[in-house]
Amino acid sequence: MFGFLKPKDKDAAAAVTPATAPDAAPLSGGWLTRLKSGLTKTREKLGAQVAGLFGAGRKLDDAFYEELETVLLSADVGVTATAYLIDALRAQARRERYTEAAQLKQALADNLTAMLKPIEQPLDIGTHQPFVIMLAGVNGAGKTTSIGKLAHYYQAQGKKVLLAAGDTFRAAAREQLMVWGERNNVTVISQASGDAAAVMFDAMQAAVARGVDVVLADTAGRLPTQLHLMEEIKKVKRVIDKALPGAPHETLIVLDANNGQNALAQVKAFDETLGVTGLVLTKLDGTAKGGVIAAIAHMRSGTSGKSGAKPIPVRFIGVGEGLEDLRPFKAAEFVEALLDQAQQA
Repeated sequence: MFGFLKPKDKDAAAAVTPATAPDAAPLSGGWLTRLKSGLTKTREKLGAQVAGLFGAGRKLDDAFYEELETVLLSADVGVTATAYLIDALRAQARRERYTEAAQLKQALADNLTAMLKPIEQPLDIGTHQPFVIMLAGVNGAGKTTSIGKLAHYYQAQGKKVLLAAGDTFRAAAREQLMVWGERNNVTVISQASGDAAAVMFDAMQAAVARGVDVVLADTAGRLPTQLHLMEEIKKVKRVIDKALPGAPHETLIVLDANNGQNALAQVKAFDETLGVTGLVLTKLDGTAKGGVIAAIAHMRSGTSGKSGAKPIPVRFIGVGEGLEDLRPFKAAEFVEALLDQAQQA
């Protein structure tokens, strides 16, 4: 029933093709350096154009604000979040009696950071043992890869980790998770055949018996329009709670940054089904749509006028293929990396 990893099993990872084997070699440089590198495409879309807009001698007029609006929208900041930022900059320019665009350069970074700050809420896994994190999302968002990187992240903190292979729909999902387990030398609970709920039940029992600190529970990818699969994942969550009352303690939705504004609809649909407590934004290195994180922050915040709704935190962001390239989201770091060229202009 259970899939256990032993030291001798590590050699099996060598037989995995590069397409499925995770890259264990961390990139050189610190996290901020990797973040800047990972956000290159978005920074080229946003940062470089912003740098030009805020160049010396550029006057603050309607044409300036219209161009800035176009730049923000092209980076998928979103209509309402863009409108909020533009209004805030206009108000500050009037208040401070600015006449040149360069005077507003820092104001853009400050307002963007303030918009993102409410979703900067690091995940505290110290409230329960085991702490169960259930991951869900659409097909191809990067759930299984994110689980492998999270396993590495928590192991580096000295935590004992267990993986639950709850994706019983995709043929290679169990094998892919086993590879991550081998690479991280952690136990993977799986079944050669069976339903996801049964895997989760076994995983919760194993976690308690083995004194595990963190359980990372994989689930099958599904579209919000696949109502039968959305009902199935609700059942999976109920089974986890039955096996370990109060769990899962965190329900993460993994979002592919390439989806841009479509990510907002995914958050809404999964939240209505599962009660989402956090987000993981992946593949930021492969898209120019990194500004979508501002739209995510704005959609359930006081800046959007929806003061009664609490923003859903972005717990982690992914900016590359390496094990070190998934880290907790920090607003100031993100904005610095995003607008790096603008700040240097």
